[in-house]
Amino acid sequence: MLILVAQAAGAFGVRGEIKLTAHTADPLSLIAYSPLRDETGREVLTLTAGRVHKGALVARASEVATREEAEALRGLRLYVDRAILPPPDEEEYYLADLIGLTARAPDGTTIGRVKSVADFGAGDLLEIEPAGGGPAWWAPFTRESVPELNLAEGWLAVVRPEEA
Repeated sequence: MLILVAQAAGAFGVRGEIKLTAHTADPLSLIAYSPLRDETGREVLTLTAGRVHKGALVARASEVATREEAEALRGLRLYVDRAILPPPDEEEYYLADLIGLTARAPDGTTIGRVKSVADFGAGDLLEIEPAGGGPAWWAPFTRESVPELNLAEGWLAVVRPEEA
């Protein structure tokens, strides 16, 4: 499974450095995860050095020699294989690991599955695809809305918002 870890934001300076918007807690960790892949799994960037600048990673990549080459990568979404990521701490989760989990009501009744996870600016939201069909609905990924989560067994308990 590929996990989105960064997006190319374009060139930085005139010497072929590329600015990467990191989706990791530590932008420098992208260097350790290199080579980075595109959505097909093809290796596209091998990071050789980098530094944090205003929350982003400014990096050198062996595939990029000029400012024009770096700029041409703008918008490229970069992924790593899930298996190389370190295990999350207790009470922490990789959002990609939530996709596909069975969604249960607090009483244990299956109500659907997690279709996607998104953040529209106010925090993480789980898109729940109902088991019986019908339109999907959103639940905040908070302790109040998701009181239980069992990754090992593949389910989470979801309190459905009244407006959903």
